[in-house]
Amino acid sequence: MKIGVFDSGIGGLTVLKRLIKKFPNNEYIYYGDTKNVPYGDKSIEELKVLSSNIINFLIEKEVDMIVIACGTISSNLSTYLKEKYNIRIIDIISPVIDYLNNSNYEKIGVIATQATINSKIFSKNLNKEVKEVACPKFVPLIESNNFSELENYYSYYLDNLKDRDLIVLGCTHYPIIKKEISEYLGNNIKLLDMAECINDIKNDGISRVELYFSKLDDKIVSNVNSILKDKKYIIKMI
Repeated sequence: MKIGVFDSGIGGLTVLKRLIKKFPNNEYIYYGDTKNVPYGDKSIEELKVLSSNIINFLIEKEVDMIVIACGTISSNLSTYLKEKYNIRIIDIISPVIDYLNNSNYEKIGVIATQATINSKIFSKNLNKEVKEVACPKFVPLIESNNFSELENYYSYYLDNLKDRDLIVLGCTHYPIIKKEISEYLGNNIKLLDMAECINDIKNDGISRVELYFSKLDDKIVSNVNSILKDKKYIIKMI
């Protein structure tokens, strides 16, 4: 099976990494829109154009299905894209909603981009007590590899969530700093990487990974190597 995966930048690689681990016998085509990252501050109309261009690219690559490895697109445009295209599309958030509604966790925190928080997709669909916090500084700093500056924002974004049972990492960039977030909050709060909830994918085909980026430089290559580590892949700029 050939699976397309896309995100605004390198964050979706955390999803790709888990997919490769859970379903290794597939061909993966990844698109990271590093030229236009971040997506969290863009209008819905801008996001429609960007996501449609990416999906058209992936369809040209003859993928069998597409995984939206972006919380912003999943929360705001998943229904629109699923209705627009005649191809199976899985968004990253729906499986998380299903998992949490059937879990014993009652106090849920969500950290995500401003666009995802504005959509209220978690508070509207979870039968739990939900607190949502936008973290607009996280994605630009992660993309630029500026991890030391991230420490300046942990207290501002996270202190109000210390009473939660579980916090959803509602942007696929955030698992990159999962360890740091966990150390700040303490081990008594579970952090949920949304990719953990994706299960409904066949594991049938050749093992191959191709990565495409709308902008490619040494920093991006370094981040890719750091996330995928020992995984074999082909990397290209579009």
